[in-house]
Amino acid sequence: MSSSPVRIIDTSYVNVPTTTTPPPEPIKLSSMEAIWVVFPVLQHVLLFEDAGMTPFDAVLLSLKSSLAATLASFAPLAGKLVHLKDTGDVAIICSPSDSVRFVVAESDTDVRRLAGDEEHDLPVLEQLVPDVDMSELPTAVLAVQATRFEGGVAIGLTVHHAVADGRSFWTFVEAWAAACRGETPATTPTFDRSLIKLPGDEELARSIFRKWLPNLPLVTRPLPRAEARSRFTCRTFTLDTADIQRLKQHIVRLGEADGEPLTRPPSTFVVVAALAWTCFARCRPIAMDDDVLFHFIADVRGRLDPPVDAGYIGACLTRCVVMIPARELHGARALVAAASALQNEIRRMNGDPTNGQDHLAPVVMAAWADRLMLVSGSSRFKVYDIADFGWGKPKRTEPTRMNYDGQLALMGARDGQGVQVSLSLLQRSQMDLFKSQLLELLGKSTT
Repeated sequence: MSSSPVRIIDTSYVNVPTTTTPPPEPIKLSSMEAIWVVFPVLQHVLLFEDAGMTPFDAVLLSLKSSLAATLASFAPLAGKLVHLKDTGDVAIICSPSDSVRFVVAESDTDVRRLAGDEEHDLPVLEQLVPDVDMSELPTAVLAVQATRFEGGVAIGLTVHHAVADGRSFWTFVEAWAAACRGETPATTPTFDRSLIKLPGDEELARSIFRKWLPNLPLVTRPLPRAEARSRFTCRTFTLDTADIQRLKQHIVRLGEADGEPLTRPPSTFVVVAALAWTCFARCRPIAMDDDVLFHFIADVRGRLDPPVDAGYIGACLTRCVVMIPARELHGARALVAAASALQNEIRRMNGDPTNGQDHLAPVVMAAWADRLMLVSGSSRFKVYDIADFGWGKPKRTEPTRMNYDGQLALMGARDGQGVQVSLSLLQRSQMDLFKSQLLELLGKSTT
């Protein structure tokens, strides 16, 4: 796939408003956030076509002024993530001089093609987000980039994952977009880590740093499944509401016909995950007696006791792993088997939302590399609706940091009804087989 280069033409900094009082003390990361120092980079790009858009210079002024206004409430995102050597903690440090790097770039790429193709143009997409070196602390928490196209604009964001999970990320984007439209954000953010009530939280966080990051402030990255991202084939599929409803009904009917009905009707997440997991198992050369794993990340704000405020900006996540023999994902009952296993794990996680905080993610990735599907994001993220900066919905938004062979990212579809599914695989032949299995299970033609 041919690509035009992205050229950086300017770099500046957007300051936190002088009227903003920074937090007086370091904001120490919780144990739920500690593991994300190992996996630090969260990146997304939003692509806009130019219908009704003002000239690019005016777009830049609007983006910068609204970003400054937004940072008044999100000031810690302009801070630095540092290692506190005396205590062994990692924390956000804020100061009155904090700012966010704002990169301006341009490209000759056709934004309509970039936004419309099923297969990602990775060489371009990866240049639409700002590069931030997070391999050593202190490091910046946030950087943004605006790229001019012939026919549109891209907004790219890089955020440290230990400071913001997907929900936090989109809460910030929603607030920035609202400010750019001249409106008041719907959510009041809070960075108060004391809201996370976990036994022995500080010492658990330090133990994670000692185990996985023994050379702090250097951040070593044990990513045994990570590959050179340039080798990936990444594609995006959209499941509409009708697709999802048919699958829900199909799974319920199959379970009842087999005499093993599900304990409850499957959610949209369970249905989409079961479909993707089944296609994944069928497109890989996995022996029928081998187990296949499904690793997903769950937001537990509402599951903790006491629940955490919806506006909490941080990583409030737990990791869930489901395992069943590959043979169960072949044949007529595959979707029922997958959905049942997923429901059981969600029910277990609801009873223990911290999941024991065993932090085995790197171990799981190493041991089960070829048989593990890793899932992030959520179909509940209505990103297209919230990311209107005054020019209408993005034409396309994608995560650009897909590190793993078998990584899946979910978000709400552009029409607000279905689910957008983005997938990375190393082998193009496996991607083609995944797609054919997807269409077959959806009852659609593969021709």
